[in-house]
Amino acid sequence: MDWHALHEGEQPRLLELAERYELHPLHIEDCQHQDQSAKLEEGDTYLFAVFKPVHKDQEGNSTFGDFDVFIGAGYLITFEETGCQSLLAMVERHRANKALSNDQIFYRLLDGIVDSYAPILDNYSEQIDAIEDQVLANPEPDILERIFTLKRALIELRRVLTQTRDLTGHLMRAEHELISPKLTPYFRDVYDHLSRHIETVEMSRDLLSGALDIYLSSVANRTNQTMKVLTLLSTIALPSVAMSSFFGMNFETMPWIHNPNGLIYAGVASLTITACLVVLLKWREWI
Repeated sequence: MDWHALHEGEQPRLLELAERYELHPLHIEDCQHQDQSAKLEEGDTYLFAVFKPVHKDQEGNSTFGDFDVFIGAGYLITFEETGCQSLLAMVERHRANKALSNDQIFYRLLDGIVDSYAPILDNYSEQIDAIEDQVLANPEPDILERIFTLKRALIELRRVLTQTRDLTGHLMRAEHELISPKLTPYFRDVYDHLSRHIETVEMSRDLLSGALDIYLSSVANRTNQTMKVLTLLSTIALPSVAMSSFFGMNFETMPWIHNPNGLIYAGVASLTITACLVVLLKWREWI
């Protein structure tokens, strides 16, 4: 069995192999253009699959690349475009095992890529837990950006998981000469893993939506509390404002206008009304 493990930048070698094994030009074009969907297609004498391994970019974010696989009678071609070290290590580990057949290697590559999604889901779950704690304790505006960033990441992950599950389901249901029927239970196990991953993504999206609702409610409650305090302060200050406006009018008939103690009387009256108002607010349990 010939295994040709190619990497990004080895397109000339890929074209040579395409001519030797009569690979379809559209499949070669898929290999030359990144950001393909996970899929499984049948050629005349081979199967062509696109897997979506996950890796960390320079900023530490999880991104999906393309891992293209051609499986034919007596040969296997893999074209790795991500530079992911864990994926490269997995390829080299399986290449060193000469006892594996083509279809067994195909299964193990798919299973290894699906297993690599689990740590990403765990990381997202930890971030969601931290967001839930923060929206309850200290809802700050930066939480919104984190929530929407996670939502976008989960949407992308769900798209990849759904496509990969469809690919695996096709391997389970269809009969291929290049895939042994003995591997059907193993592909079914991969399918179950993908289904659980999708359920976890859906649950995480629901938790994020709940965290967003809690954040909006917390912000609204904080705004209401601020408005309540400002309203109470305005209400308490209202008697003093009213008294000062009343005695500020220039009319000779105003009470205490010529009394030397008029200012004291007006101040006492204002404070008395304010005190009565405060007692009334406390009695109504508004403050």
